[in-house]
Amino acid sequence: MTAPAKTATSFGPHVLRLPDPDATIAEIAEGMRRAARGFRRRGGVVGLSGGVDSSVVAALAARAFGPDNVLGVMMPEADSSEDTLALSRLAAEAAGITTVLENITPILDGAGAYRRRDEAIRRVVPRYGPGWKVKLVLPSVIESESYRIFSLVARSPDGEEVKARLPLEAYLQVVAATNFKQRTRKMVEYYHADRLNYVVLGTPNRLEYDQGFFVKNGDGAADVKPIAHLYKSQVYQLAEVLGVPEEIRSRPPTTDTYSLPQSQEEFYFSLPYDRMDLCLYAVDHEVPAAEVAAALSLTEEQVERVFADIASKRRVSRYLHAAPLLVAET
Repeated sequence: MTAPAKTATSFGPHVLRLPDPDATIAEIAEGMRRAARGFRRRGGVVGLSGGVDSSVVAALAARAFGPDNVLGVMMPEADSSEDTLALSRLAAEAAGITTVLENITPILDGAGAYRRRDEAIRRVVPRYGPGWKVKLVLPSVIESESYRIFSLVARSPDGEEVKARLPLEAYLQVVAATNFKQRTRKMVEYYHADRLNYVVLGTPNRLEYDQGFFVKNGDGAADVKPIAHLYKSQVYQLAEVLGVPEEIRSRPPTTDTYSLPQSQEEFYFSLPYDRMDLCLYAVDHEVPAAEVAAALSLTEEQVERVFADIASKRRVSRYLHAAPLLVAET
């Protein structure tokens, strides 16, 4: 399904509105059924995070396969937000699907995920230890032309906050260790898919899929990705039609990966999702930066920086999207 065509009216959020959400839901549900039949599978497994994307995929799966043929897997770990489980259960109840709870903390502990992460953190914050909370942040692309480098924000048990720039080696180790979480969750999803003869349903929206906001062989792995063609704004539109609870629809998108609360734009995107959607649409439809700037109350220079960031992330995401390469014909 292609994005709605740009009309003669001024550029703005209306260009992303789905003209017939019910038809879109029916089309996606049929695509999911067709994919499952092709794999000779009879239902779907979806990892529930309490966010709008996984909630919408769960609701779509219930439409596609029937609620009795969908399993929602809840996979919290030591750093998960306190409301993740409650929101995941709300999503499952609204979709009418069965759930299982898999606490993945012991697996991560056994793999040394937390230990490896903490070793890297202590290179920049030597006092870091039990009771501390952390997150990674990027400076805003619209506020500066300077090269953006990740910083670590760490909060001590008594509330003291430390911010330190991460050297490349420490940054890579923190990310590599953290990626155990997404890869472990996918391993658990495939366990349940194999025992039930179901497909694994991915949850990336178009913004995440295009910009590489996923872990290779982690949350980037799936048999079917039913909303990867939808902008995040469109996912929210479907969420309302599908009856996803308001508590989920009103929650700002988060990474739910690090122990400190963290928005997606803090960690990865240049702007909040609704403005990023429009910038991504503009890049794909050759909308001039000046027109985008007027719609988003930004300067043309700021929009050009977002466009450059989109292009840069696309180059980086080529590796994430790449299938295994063969060095000779088989």
